[in-house]
Amino acid sequence: MLSPLTLLRHGETEWSLSGRHTGLSDIPLTARGEDEARASGERLKDRVFARVFTSPRVRARRTAELAGLGALAQVDEDLREWTYGDYEGLVQSEIQARHPGWDIFEHGCPNGEMPTEVSARADRVIARIRALGGPTIVVSHGHFTRVLALRWIGLPIAHGNRLESFTASISILDTSKDSGKPLIQVWNQTSA
Repeated sequence: MLSPLTLLRHGETEWSLSGRHTGLSDIPLTARGEDEARASGERLKDRVFARVFTSPRVRARRTAELAGLGALAQVDEDLREWTYGDYEGLVQSEIQARHPGWDIFEHGCPNGEMPTEVSARADRVIARIRALGGPTIVVSHGHFTRVLALRWIGLPIAHGNRLESFTASISILDTSKDSGKPLIQVWNQTSA
């Protein structure tokens, strides 16, 4: 049976608040984002993790630190957010003006990552975590946590637009006790 994988999305930043696509840009948490990270730590305080992995971006590393996970956190480059390329820093309406009907999970980003690349990255993360065993938490980003969840349950990432991911939300990926199949046990929890 697989060990559970907990996902923690980073806290609020100025760009997440305004809806700007934030991939490689290293935008810090807002004061509210820091409070969200601390609150996530409170919700996680009774859980024990064998391993903690975080995206290299400051917003994720700071969230891990404020949630009380920083001492164990190992940076994993594969946990970074989608590379948005030409769409970095743009809001959805600006992207739709350039590319009507655009959906990141289907179309990817010009001069950035394509869905197959992000899916392969998520598959690598999952394979490493499964090989290590033990309850694990990753601190990452909105689009990438959706990709991780879908790949955990064996679905193509084109379904990513059917999941929401709020800042500092907690999700738990586990295994069905009945069937033994991977499942999404908890999704996008933002309160106790």
